[in-house]
Amino acid sequence: MQAYLSFNGNAAQALAFYAQVLGGKVLNSMTFGESPMGEKLPDAEKNKIMHSTLEAGGHQLMAADMPAGMPFKGYSGFTLSVQARNAEEGKKLFDALGAGGKVTMPFEPTFWSVGFGMLEDKFGVPWMVNVDHAPDAA
Repeated sequence: MQAYLSFNGNAAQALAFYAQVLGGKVLNSMTFGESPMGEKLPDAEKNKIMHSTLEAGGHQLMAADMPAGMPFKGYSGFTLSVQARNAEEGKKLFDALGAGGKVTMPFEPTFWSVGFGMLEDKFGVPWMVNVDHAPDAA
């Protein structure tokens, strides 16, 4: 199962950001202008992303821009989750994903993990960063 995100005209920028932060790469990307209907579209729509796939850490994230006539309604009802191997890596991911965004729960130790935090990135996408293991028992 894979997540498919819709963006408000900034899918290419978002996927480039995620590729950099998560150490991945964009595998493929097609604009609306490159599609068979491309010649019929207004110039403002041609460079929007019709479909793109990012791969990072053995996982894929797909995305597109909302086409003309379909309004972008923001994000609700889900959170993307990324697992870190240790607290240092988790904090680094959290800070990078959160750059220009909004922290909703600071990255810190919890009863289930040596590091966990929640944020909305600069594109408004909600994320959780979690370290794979629990803190040592006291």
